[in-house]
Amino acid sequence: MLTQSTLSTEMIQATVQQYFAASRGSNLVEDMVACFAPDCIIYDPAEGMPLRGKAELRQFFTQMSALFRVVGLTEEFVSINGNVAAVKWNGQGISLTGREVSFAGIDLLVFNNNAQIQLLRAYWNPSAMLAELQFKV
Repeated sequence: MLTQSTLSTEMIQATVQQYFAASRGSNLVEDMVACFAPDCIIYDPAEGMPLRGKAELRQFFTQMSALFRVVGLTEEFVSINGNVAAVKWNGQGISLTGREVSFAGIDLLVFNNNAQIQLLRAYWNPSAMLAELQFKV
């Protein structure tokens, strides 16, 4: 369990906003990775095998973004309790073949004392997104 002091809601909100804005930016992989602690653990999807550290996270974000011409996540609802944020988000993208894709999920984010994401659990269905990318007319 993480031992830490409670961060201000504003500090956590700022990191959440930075992370989701980064997903819509031109340097999305590096800007998203910058929001995480060096020793972060990511479960994306939540029931999947953990990614550990920024190098594995960078590889994951690179693979995901390579599926799209344009992609971005927008936070729809954020609830902060202590050093944890639950975020409902919507994703929009355009595939490499020009197909429009929509997907959604909920992220549970735990923050360290530096307001960096220490732990992320992403609750969504990547299989549905991949099917939509490949087969939507």
